Amino acid sequence: MSVSAFQIANKLLTGAGAINQLDAELTRLKVNNPLIVTDAILVKTGTVELALAELAGRNYGLYDRVQPEPEIGLVEDCTRAYREGGHDGLIGLGGGSAIDIAKGVAAFAGHEGALADLFGVNQVARKGPPLIAIPTTAGTGSEVTNVAIFSDKKAQLKKGIVSDYLLPDVALVSPVMTLTCPRSVTAASGVDALVHAIESYISVNRSPITDAIALGAIRLIARALPKAYANPDDLVAREEMATASLMGGMAFGNAGVGAVHALAYPLGGRFNIAHGVSNALLLPYVMRWNKLACAERLKDVAQAMGISVDGLSDLQAADAAVTAMAELCSAVGIPTGLRAFSVPHDALASMAEEASKIDRLMRNNPRKLSPADIEEIYRAAW
Repeated sequence: MSVSAFQIANKLLTGAGAINQLDAELTRLKVNNPLIVTDAILVKTGTVELALAELAGRNYGLYDRVQPEPEIGLVEDCTRAYREGGHDGLIGLGGGSAIDIAKGVAAFAGHEGALADLFGVNQVARKGPPLIAIPTTAGTGSEVTNVAIFSDKKAQLKKGIVSDYLLPDVALVSPVMTLTCPRSVTAASGVDALVHAIESYISVNRSPITDAIALGAIRLIARALPKAYANPDDLVAREEMATASLMGGMAFGNAGVGAVHALAYPLGGRFNIAHGVSNALLLPYVMRWNKLACAERLKDVAQAMGISVDGLSDLQAADAAVTAMAELCSAVGIPTGLRAFSVPHDALASMAEEASKIDRLMRNNPRKLSPADIEEIYRAAW
Protein backbone atom coordinates (compact mmCIF):
# COMPACT_ATOMS: atom_id res chain seq x y z
CA MET A 1 0.00 0.00 0.00
CA SER A 2 1.48 3.32 -1.09
CA VAL A 3 1.93 6.34 1.15
CA SER A 4 2.21 9.94 -0.05
CA ALA A 5 3.85 12.74 1.93
CA PHE A 6 3.18 16.45 1.40
CA GLN A 7 5.58 19.04 2.75
CA ILE A 8 5.99 22.78 2.11
CA ALA A 9 7.41 25.85 3.83
CA ASN A 10 6.28 26.06 7.44
CA LYS A 11 4.19 29.19 6.85
CA LEU A 12 2.87 30.86 3.69
CA LEU A 13 1.92 34.52 3.52
CA THR A 14 0.53 35.60 0.15
CA GLY A 15 -0.98 38.71 -1.38
CA ALA A 16 0.13 42.27 -2.08
CA GLY A 17 0.54 43.07 1.61
CA ALA A 18 2.58 39.97 2.48
CA ILE A 19 5.85 41.92 2.46
CA ASN A 20 4.52 44.12 5.26
CA GLN A 21 4.67 41.09 7.57
CA LEU A 22 8.44 40.71 7.33
CA ASP A 23 9.35 42.40 10.61
CA ALA A 24 6.65 40.54 12.53
CA GLU A 25 7.87 37.22 11.18
CA LEU A 26 11.48 37.99 12.12
CA THR A 27 10.29 38.78 15.64
CA ARG A 28 8.28 35.54 15.78
CA LEU A 29 11.34 33.58 14.69
CA LYS A 30 13.54 35.44 17.21
CA VAL A 31 15.85 36.74 14.48
CA ASN A 32 17.62 39.94 15.51
CA ASN A 33 20.31 40.28 12.84
CA PRO A 34 19.33 38.68 9.53
CA LEU A 35 21.50 38.44 6.45
CA ILE A 36 19.60 39.43 3.30
CA VAL A 37 20.76 37.34 0.35
CA THR A 38 20.02 39.02 -2.98
CA ASP A 39 21.62 40.44 -6.12
CA ALA A 40 22.89 43.85 -7.15
CA ILE A 41 20.21 44.38 -9.78
CA LEU A 42 17.42 44.08 -7.22
CA VAL A 43 19.25 46.60 -5.04
CA LYS A 44 19.52 48.97 -8.00
CA THR A 45 15.85 48.67 -8.99
CA GLY A 46 14.66 49.44 -5.46
CA THR A 47 13.07 46.03 -4.92
CA VAL A 48 15.30 45.28 -1.93
CA GLU A 49 14.37 48.64 -0.42
CA LEU A 50 10.74 47.47 -0.21
CA ALA A 51 11.91 44.81 2.24
CA LEU A 52 14.36 47.05 4.09
CA ALA A 53 11.56 49.53 4.76
CA GLU A 54 9.83 46.82 6.83
CA LEU A 55 12.77 46.14 9.15
CA ALA A 56 11.93 48.97 11.58
CA GLY A 57 15.52 49.87 12.50
CA ARG A 58 16.55 46.25 13.00
CA ASN A 59 20.18 45.26 12.48
CA TYR A 60 20.78 43.40 9.23
CA GLY A 61 23.47 42.52 6.72
CA LEU A 62 23.23 42.65 2.94
CA TYR A 63 24.87 40.14 0.63
CA ASP A 64 24.19 41.26 -2.95
CA ARG A 65 26.66 39.16 -4.93
CA VAL A 66 24.25 36.45 -6.11
CA GLN A 67 24.54 35.65 -9.83
CA PRO A 68 22.18 33.77 -12.17
CA GLU A 69 22.78 30.00 -12.20
CA PRO A 70 24.84 30.41 -9.00
CA GLU A 71 28.09 28.57 -8.61
CA ILE A 72 28.99 26.45 -5.60
CA GLY A 73 31.61 28.98 -4.51
CA LEU A 74 28.91 31.58 -3.88
CA VAL A 75 27.48 29.42 -1.10
CA GLU A 76 30.87 29.36 0.60
CA ASP A 77 31.37 33.10 0.08
CA CYS A 78 27.93 33.96 1.45
CA THR A 79 28.42 31.61 4.39
CA ARG A 80 31.58 33.51 5.33
CA ALA A 81 29.59 36.74 5.28
CA TYR A 82 26.94 35.12 7.46
CA ARG A 83 29.43 33.87 10.05
CA GLU A 84 31.59 37.01 10.12
CA GLY A 85 28.53 39.25 10.51
CA GLY A 86 27.25 37.35 13.53
CA HIS A 87 23.90 36.80 11.83
CA ASP A 88 21.17 34.65 13.31
CA GLY A 89 18.82 34.24 10.37
CA LEU A 90 18.52 34.50 6.59
CA ILE A 91 16.25 36.29 4.14
CA GLY A 92 16.47 34.94 0.59
CA LEU A 93 15.18 37.78 -1.58
CA GLY A 94 15.17 37.31 -5.33
CA GLY A 95 14.61 34.60 -7.90
CA GLY A 96 15.49 30.98 -7.40
CA SER A 97 19.21 31.79 -7.40
CA ALA A 98 19.06 34.03 -4.33
CA ILE A 99 16.68 31.75 -2.46
CA ASP A 100 18.79 28.69 -3.26
CA ILE A 101 21.96 30.43 -2.03
CA ALA A 102 20.15 31.31 1.20
CA LYS A 103 19.07 27.68 1.54
CA GLY A 104 22.63 26.54 0.93
CA VAL A 105 23.92 28.87 3.64
CA ALA A 106 21.23 27.66 6.05
CA ALA A 107 22.46 24.10 5.49
CA PHE A 108 26.18 24.91 5.54
CA ALA A 109 26.44 27.54 8.28
CA GLY A 110 26.36 25.01 11.12
CA HIS A 111 28.18 22.23 9.28
CA GLU A 112 31.73 21.50 10.39
CA GLY A 113 32.81 19.69 7.24
CA ALA A 114 33.03 20.60 3.57
CA LEU A 115 30.13 21.89 1.51
CA ALA A 116 30.57 18.87 -0.77
CA ASP A 117 29.39 16.68 2.13
CA LEU A 118 25.89 18.10 1.74
CA PHE A 119 25.27 17.40 -1.94
CA GLY A 120 22.80 14.64 -2.66
CA VAL A 121 19.65 13.53 -0.89
CA ASN A 122 19.23 13.80 2.89
CA GLN A 123 22.85 14.65 3.66
CA VAL A 124 22.00 17.65 5.88
CA ALA A 125 22.16 16.55 9.51
CA ARG A 126 20.09 19.23 11.23
CA LYS A 127 17.92 22.30 10.83
CA GLY A 128 19.90 25.47 10.22
CA PRO A 129 19.13 29.08 11.14
CA PRO A 130 15.65 30.52 10.45
CA LEU A 131 15.03 31.22 6.78
CA ILE A 132 12.48 33.55 5.17
CA ALA A 133 12.05 33.34 1.39
CA ILE A 134 10.77 36.33 -0.59
CA PRO A 135 10.51 35.57 -4.32
CA THR A 136 10.83 38.40 -6.84
CA THR A 137 10.07 36.21 -9.86
CA ALA A 138 7.08 33.99 -10.56
CA GLY A 139 8.64 30.75 -11.64
CA THR A 140 11.01 28.68 -9.55
CA GLY A 141 8.79 27.88 -6.58
CA SER A 142 12.00 27.66 -4.53
CA GLU A 143 10.25 29.37 -1.63
CA VAL A 144 8.34 26.14 -0.87
CA THR A 145 10.71 23.36 -1.93
CA ASN A 146 13.42 21.33 -0.20
CA VAL A 147 15.93 21.61 -3.04
CA ALA A 148 18.81 23.99 -3.78
CA ILE A 149 20.64 23.71 -7.10
CA PHE A 150 24.10 25.07 -7.91
CA SER A 151 26.53 25.01 -10.85
CA ASP A 152 29.82 23.21 -10.67
CA LYS A 153 31.65 24.98 -13.50
CA LYS A 154 34.72 22.78 -13.25
CA ALA A 155 32.68 19.62 -13.71
CA GLN A 156 30.18 21.37 -16.00
CA LEU A 157 27.33 19.96 -13.91
CA LYS A 158 24.42 21.11 -11.81
CA LYS A 159 24.53 19.74 -8.26
CA GLY A 160 21.81 19.79 -5.65
CA ILE A 161 21.26 19.69 -1.93
CA VAL A 162 17.99 17.91 -1.20
CA SER A 163 16.74 17.92 2.37
CA ASP A 164 13.57 18.78 4.24
CA TYR A 165 15.78 20.96 6.44
CA LEU A 166 15.95 23.36 3.46
CA LEU A 167 12.24 24.13 3.59
CA PRO A 168 11.92 27.82 4.49
CA ASP A 169 10.32 28.75 7.79
CA VAL A 170 8.26 31.43 6.04
CA ALA A 171 7.48 32.21 2.40
CA LEU A 172 6.36 35.81 1.81
CA VAL A 173 4.83 35.83 -1.68
CA SER A 174 3.79 39.31 -2.79
CA PRO A 175 3.15 40.36 -6.41
CA VAL A 176 4.51 43.80 -5.53
CA MET A 177 7.97 42.24 -5.30
CA THR A 178 7.75 41.01 -8.92
CA LEU A 179 6.85 44.33 -10.58
CA THR A 180 10.45 45.14 -11.54
CA CYS A 181 10.97 41.71 -13.11
CA PRO A 182 12.16 42.20 -16.74
CA ARG A 183 9.83 40.97 -19.47
CA SER A 184 12.27 38.25 -20.58
CA VAL A 185 12.55 36.93 -17.02
CA THR A 186 8.77 37.08 -16.59
CA ALA A 187 8.49 34.85 -19.67
CA ALA A 188 11.21 32.34 -18.79
CA SER A 189 10.25 32.04 -15.13
CA GLY A 190 6.55 31.81 -16.00
CA VAL A 191 7.15 28.90 -18.39
CA ASP A 192 9.41 27.35 -15.73
CA ALA A 193 6.41 27.38 -13.38
CA LEU A 194 4.33 25.76 -16.13
CA VAL A 195 6.95 23.03 -16.51
CA HIS A 196 6.84 22.40 -12.76
CA ALA A 197 3.08 22.03 -12.82
CA ILE A 198 2.98 19.78 -15.90
CA GLU A 199 5.86 17.54 -14.86
CA SER A 200 4.42 17.08 -11.38
CA TYR A 201 1.01 16.23 -12.89
CA ILE A 202 2.48 13.44 -15.03
CA SER A 203 5.06 12.30 -12.45
CA VAL A 204 4.92 8.69 -11.34
CA ASN A 205 5.02 10.04 -7.76
CA ARG A 206 1.96 12.27 -8.11
CA SER A 207 -0.89 12.21 -5.62
CA PRO A 208 -4.47 13.56 -5.59
CA ILE A 209 -3.19 16.57 -3.64
CA THR A 210 -0.41 17.44 -6.08
CA ASP A 211 -2.75 16.77 -9.02
CA ALA A 212 -5.26 19.37 -7.86
CA ILE A 213 -2.59 21.97 -7.15
CA ALA A 214 -0.78 21.34 -10.45
CA LEU A 215 -3.92 21.69 -12.57
CA GLY A 216 -4.82 24.87 -10.70
CA ALA A 217 -1.38 26.29 -11.46
CA ILE A 218 -1.68 25.40 -15.16
CA ARG A 219 -5.03 27.21 -15.40
CA LEU A 220 -3.61 30.33 -13.78
CA ILE A 221 -0.47 30.39 -15.94
CA ALA A 222 -2.32 29.89 -19.21
CA ARG A 223 -4.51 32.87 -18.35
CA ALA A 224 -2.09 35.19 -16.58
CA LEU A 225 1.34 34.76 -18.19
CA PRO A 226 0.49 36.46 -21.51
CA LYS A 227 -1.05 39.38 -19.58
CA ALA A 228 1.92 39.77 -17.22
CA TYR A 229 4.27 39.61 -20.21
CA ALA A 230 2.30 42.14 -22.26
CA ASN A 231 1.66 44.52 -19.35
CA PRO A 232 4.25 44.16 -16.57
CA ASP A 233 2.31 46.60 -14.36
CA ASP A 234 -0.82 44.42 -14.32
CA LEU A 235 -0.87 43.62 -10.61
CA VAL A 236 -3.75 41.15 -10.98
CA ALA A 237 -1.81 39.12 -13.54
CA ARG A 238 1.34 39.41 -11.40
CA GLU A 239 -0.51 38.10 -8.36
CA GLU A 240 -1.97 35.19 -10.32
CA MET A 241 1.50 34.31 -11.60
CA ALA A 242 3.02 34.59 -8.10
CA THR A 243 0.29 32.25 -6.83
CA ALA A 244 0.75 29.85 -9.73
CA SER A 245 4.50 29.73 -9.15
CA LEU A 246 3.92 28.96 -5.48
CA MET A 247 1.45 26.22 -6.42
CA GLY A 248 3.86 24.77 -8.98
CA GLY A 249 6.53 24.63 -6.30
CA MET A 250 4.17 22.91 -3.90
CA ALA A 251 3.28 20.34 -6.56
CA PHE A 252 6.75 19.50 -7.83
CA GLY A 253 8.29 19.75 -4.35
CA ASN A 254 6.25 16.68 -3.49
CA ALA A 255 5.60 14.85 -6.77
CA GLY A 256 8.95 15.65 -8.35
CA VAL A 257 9.86 16.73 -11.87
CA GLY A 258 11.14 14.60 -14.71
CA ALA A 259 12.88 14.54 -18.06
CA VAL A 260 12.44 18.22 -18.95
CA HIS A 261 14.50 19.21 -15.92
CA ALA A 262 17.01 16.39 -16.39
CA LEU A 263 17.64 17.39 -20.00
CA ALA A 264 17.88 21.05 -19.00
CA TYR A 265 20.71 20.48 -16.53
CA PRO A 266 23.49 19.98 -19.12
CA LEU A 267 22.36 23.15 -20.91
CA GLY A 268 22.88 25.16 -17.75
CA GLY A 269 26.03 23.38 -16.63
CA ARG A 270 27.83 23.51 -19.99
CA PHE A 271 26.42 26.53 -21.77
CA ASN A 272 25.15 28.70 -18.92
CA ILE A 273 21.64 28.86 -20.36
CA ALA A 274 19.24 30.09 -17.67
CA HIS A 275 17.29 27.29 -16.03
CA GLY A 276 13.87 28.70 -16.92
CA VAL A 277 14.86 29.19 -20.55
CA SER A 278 16.30 25.66 -20.76
CA ASN A 279 13.07 24.19 -19.44
CA ALA A 280 10.97 26.31 -21.77
CA LEU A 281 13.06 25.29 -24.79
CA LEU A 282 12.72 21.59 -24.04
CA LEU A 283 9.15 21.39 -22.78
CA PRO A 284 7.27 20.75 -26.06
CA TYR A 285 9.83 18.23 -27.31
CA VAL A 286 9.90 16.16 -24.12
CA MET A 287 6.12 16.21 -23.86
CA ARG A 288 5.80 14.88 -27.42
CA TRP A 289 8.03 11.98 -26.40
CA ASN A 290 6.20 11.38 -23.15
CA LYS A 291 2.67 11.49 -24.57
CA LEU A 292 2.42 7.76 -25.30
CA ALA A 293 2.85 7.05 -21.58
CA CYS A 294 0.52 9.75 -20.27
CA ALA A 295 -1.87 10.84 -23.02
CA GLU A 296 -4.89 10.91 -20.73
CA ARG A 297 -2.99 13.15 -18.31
CA LEU A 298 -1.96 15.53 -21.07
CA LYS A 299 -5.61 15.64 -22.10
CA ASP A 300 -6.31 17.08 -18.64
CA VAL A 301 -3.50 19.57 -19.21
CA ALA A 302 -5.09 20.64 -22.50
CA GLN A 303 -8.38 21.29 -20.74
CA ALA A 304 -6.64 23.24 -17.99
CA MET A 305 -5.08 25.42 -20.69
CA GLY A 306 -8.55 26.21 -22.03
CA ILE A 307 -8.57 23.85 -25.01
CA SER A 308 -11.80 22.10 -25.95
CA VAL A 309 -11.14 18.36 -26.15
CA ASP A 310 -14.65 17.32 -27.20
CA GLY A 311 -14.43 14.55 -29.75
CA LEU A 312 -10.68 14.17 -29.42
CA SER A 313 -8.95 10.96 -28.49
CA ASP A 314 -6.47 11.05 -25.64
CA LEU A 315 -3.55 11.18 -28.08
CA GLN A 316 -5.16 13.93 -30.14
CA ALA A 317 -5.81 15.96 -26.99
CA ALA A 318 -2.22 15.37 -25.87
CA ASP A 319 -1.01 16.73 -29.21
CA ALA A 320 -3.25 19.77 -28.70
CA ALA A 321 -1.69 20.33 -25.27
CA VAL A 322 1.82 20.20 -26.73
CA THR A 323 0.83 22.62 -29.49
CA ALA A 324 -0.68 25.00 -26.92
CA MET A 325 2.52 24.90 -24.87
CA ALA A 326 4.65 25.67 -27.93
CA GLU A 327 2.33 28.55 -28.89
CA LEU A 328 2.46 30.00 -25.39
CA CYS A 329 6.28 29.83 -25.38
CA SER A 330 6.35 31.57 -28.77
CA ALA A 331 3.90 34.26 -27.62
CA VAL A 332 6.18 35.26 -24.75
CA GLY A 333 9.33 35.30 -26.83
CA ILE A 334 11.01 32.02 -25.84
CA PRO A 335 13.54 30.94 -28.54
CA THR A 336 12.58 27.75 -30.35
CA GLY A 337 15.88 25.93 -30.77
CA LEU A 338 19.10 25.08 -28.97
CA ARG A 339 21.13 26.47 -31.88
CA ALA A 340 19.91 29.95 -30.90
CA PHE A 341 22.23 29.57 -27.88
CA SER A 342 25.18 28.26 -29.90
CA VAL A 343 24.84 24.71 -28.57
CA PRO A 344 26.97 22.65 -30.97
CA HIS A 345 25.30 19.69 -32.62
CA ASP A 346 28.23 17.44 -31.79
CA ALA A 347 27.60 17.99 -28.06
CA LEU A 348 24.16 16.38 -28.12
CA ALA A 349 25.30 12.77 -27.64
CA SER A 350 27.44 13.49 -24.58
CA MET A 351 24.69 15.71 -23.16
CA ALA A 352 22.27 12.80 -23.55
CA GLU A 353 24.60 10.49 -21.63
CA GLU A 354 24.89 13.07 -18.88
CA ALA A 355 21.13 13.68 -18.63
CA SER A 356 20.37 9.94 -18.55
CA LYS A 357 22.40 9.62 -15.34
CA ILE A 358 20.32 12.16 -13.39
CA ASP A 359 18.30 9.40 -11.79
CA ARG A 360 16.81 11.65 -9.09
CA LEU A 361 14.74 13.27 -11.86
CA MET A 362 14.52 10.63 -14.57
CA ARG A 363 12.90 8.11 -12.28
CA ASN A 364 9.90 10.42 -11.93
CA ASN A 365 9.30 10.54 -15.67
CA PRO A 366 6.27 8.60 -16.98
CA ARG A 367 8.25 7.16 -19.91
CA LYS A 368 11.63 5.47 -19.52
CA LEU A 369 14.21 7.16 -21.71
CA SER A 370 17.48 5.68 -22.94
CA PRO A 371 20.47 7.84 -23.85
CA ALA A 372 19.51 7.30 -27.51
CA ASP A 373 15.96 8.52 -26.80
CA ILE A 374 17.30 11.61 -25.05
CA GLU A 375 19.67 12.34 -27.90
CA GLU A 376 16.71 12.17 -30.29
CA ILE A 377 14.85 14.74 -28.16
CA TYR A 378 17.88 17.03 -28.20
CA ARG A 379 18.11 16.66 -31.97
CA ALA A 380 14.45 17.61 -32.39
CA ALA A 381 15.01 20.64 -30.12
CA TRP A 382 18.23 21.70 -31.86
